[in-house]
Amino acid sequence: MKLTYRISQLVPYINWVYYFYAWQVKDEVERLRMQREALAKLEELEEKYLIHAVFELFDAYSDDDDIVIFRTQLCPDCGIKHPVRVGSIPCLRQQQGKPPYLCLADFIAPQDSKVKSKIGLFATTVDIGLETDFDDDVYQKMLTQLLADRLAEAAAERLHEQVRKEIWGYAKDENLSIPDMLIERFLGIRPAVGYPSLPDTSLNFLLDGILDMKQIGIRLTESGAMKPHASVSGMMISNPKARYFSIGKIGEDQLQDYARRRGVPAEVLRKWLEISKS
Repeated sequence: MKLTYRISQLVPYINWVYYFYAWQVKDEVERLRMQREALAKLEELEEKYLIHAVFELFDAYSDDDDIVIFRTQLCPDCGIKHPVRVGSIPCLRQQQGKPPYLCLADFIAPQDSKVKSKIGLFATTVDIGLETDFDDDVYQKMLTQLLADRLAEAAAERLHEQVRKEIWGYAKDENLSIPDMLIERFLGIRPAVGYPSLPDTSLNFLLDGILDMKQIGIRLTESGAMKPHASVSGMMISNPKARYFSIGKIGEDQLQDYARRRGVPAEVLRKWLEISKS
């Protein structure tokens, strides 16, 4: 499904901590001034730009460190619904630190389990004009780009709330304030591509093949980075035991195994994941 948000709908979901961090501003008085300026700018942008999202919910099971996803489709010949595999998302597992060594696939039930899992895939982005319409003014371009980044993240936050309470509905009775959401007190997790537990940006090629992110204006670079830059993609997992973690260093043995599962040459992944040869 596709969703569209007005800027004013997302302003309450903006995490200003990251906005101030991007400007490297710590003084509280200056932060308040910058927030007032940003809010005025957002009001100015309100009538011209929109924020977009795409989401789909799938049945899923884990196969070792892979997450296999499929959708139920009606067969036109027999009139019966059948599960149709739509893809597999290879995940990486922690190799350092103290056990347990986590992998996102751990939070999805295996195929032979009595428990059946689902997984949500999503992407959010801004109108491309937020990144291209201010090239004549360096400060305004920077200001608008940083606000666009926050709006894409705010859209992911708002979408996740809708998914938990309405679309998927696994937390229908959730009653969290937005500040509580911003410090991740909700049930489940929303790991994003390129972040510590899902560091391979090229996974966007797999997500695009499933979600068709072009329908909301996202294009991918050669390495899988998204354009507009102010875009977010990833998974939504409902398992109450799921938590965020960092993959950390990727060993040579894991790189080779991951390359096999990804179907991408190890040397290409080495470059994309910025892994140096030991």
